[in-house]
Amino acid sequence: MTASQPETETLVESSFGKGDFARNVLKLAGGAVLAQGITFLVAPVVSRLYTPATIGTQNVFVSLVSILSVIICLRYEYAIMLPDTDREAANIAAGSILIASLISIATAVILFWGGPGLTSLLKTPELLPYLWLVPVGLWIQGIFRVMNYWNSRSKHFGRLSVAQVVASLTTSSAQIGMGVSGQATTGSLIGSWIAGTTAYTGVLTIQALKGSWRILRDGFRLPYILTGLKRYQKFALIDSWGGFVNALSWQLPTLMLSSFFSQTIVGYYALSNRVITMPLTLIGNAIGQVFFQRAAELRQDPAKLSTSVRMVFRVLVALGLLPALVLTIAGKELFMIVFGSNWIEAGIYAQILGLWMFFLFTSSPLGILMPALERQEIALIMQVVILLTRIAALTIGGATHNVYIVLGIWSGTGVLVYGGWTLWNMKIAQVPLASVWAILLRYTLRALPFASILLVLKIAFHPSPWLIFCAAIGAVGGYYLFLMRQEVDLYRYLLALKDFRKVS
Repeated sequence: MTASQPETETLVESSFGKGDFARNVLKLAGGAVLAQGITFLVAPVVSRLYTPATIGTQNVFVSLVSILSVIICLRYEYAIMLPDTDREAANIAAGSILIASLISIATAVILFWGGPGLTSLLKTPELLPYLWLVPVGLWIQGIFRVMNYWNSRSKHFGRLSVAQVVASLTTSSAQIGMGVSGQATTGSLIGSWIAGTTAYTGVLTIQALKGSWRILRDGFRLPYILTGLKRYQKFALIDSWGGFVNALSWQLPTLMLSSFFSQTIVGYYALSNRVITMPLTLIGNAIGQVFFQRAAELRQDPAKLSTSVRMVFRVLVALGLLPALVLTIAGKELFMIVFGSNWIEAGIYAQILGLWMFFLFTSSPLGILMPALERQEIALIMQVVILLTRIAALTIGGATHNVYIVLGIWSGTGVLVYGGWTLWNMKIAQVPLASVWAILLRYTLRALPFASILLVLKIAFHPSPWLIFCAAIGAVGGYYLFLMRQEVDLYRYLLALKDFRKVS
């Protein structure tokens, strides 16, 4: 049964603020789609220029930076969204930059003395000459996070889209340029990543300073900075631990696979992980960032917040379920066609992790609800649970010296944990459990026919990888077309985006 037009309009407006939420998501998602599209288009070239071992070592470097970057500002960047006045927000931004600078310096000192031991532990001695770039990358990430949320506060989401595209073009150009010139090394990949991050940060900083130079400049007044940091100290005292634990648990497979196996295995995992988390990067992060701004506005209106959370969950399930099923069924063939026969192993990893990706995709954007409601202690407890289950899964699996078992246990525990986290967020937002199950059942029934056709084709007829590839693309495209024709709410959700270009 479909909703009437007035009911649908009310739902869309209460969920998205008369289309503002949806338009802002499309701005972010549009930039993410283009940026990730560029990355995806060059990935088959990069995978043929660089070896899995080289990509694996670079991924260890990025993992180290990623773990530390989430606490580079002690999570005060999230607090930029919350003050009533821009002056107060500028004080938080200034304090975040100062904290990022101090932590970067401390990291440089620690790595100067402890770098050899770290690379020995991770079995990556070839990474030692590049460890000095870790604090550099951290500081750039700190500035990026501040400018990212400053632009989000002012609802300049279009700037974030432009920055994403510039970063993707910079990184991809550097990777290919170095690769075709015969410099397909770990250093080239690390340098390309630094260049892309710098470009991203530079665009956001320039745009922010153009419109807010005086406000940001006046924010660098120590008494006001200290007042602001004290007001939002829960971000540093509680949420920073949650962020660190989350980042550590997220990067744990890379580091433990490096320790248990080889850089080649890490390279396979890196590519599969990049592909399966692409929907999260494309859509989930965009929804999460705009949802944070929206949830902060609706903190005092539980009914509207509940409606918004329910609609966001519905969109995430509708968009994410079938791609996860297709990847689980045909990941091996998809990777062979797109990335080359050397990466078939990565496709098998993607098949193992496919369903985990779906639960991650639906839970991560909703997890931003806790900081928006200043309930960081709940998020911290959950992140500790996630970390402990991941350590247990990877340790038990690693003891078998079988990477398939490692990834299988990792995926299974991830499904349980992220499924539980989603239900908990729904409870906090006062979304009835019956609504959650109804949404899951609704889109499972819609996705299964398309997934079943692909599964029967693969098992019964043993077609060529190219035919499976075409069938997979057709299944996903047909599913989305079906949703647009049958789901009135989703169709009107897209209609609410029609004038997004008019929003600055």
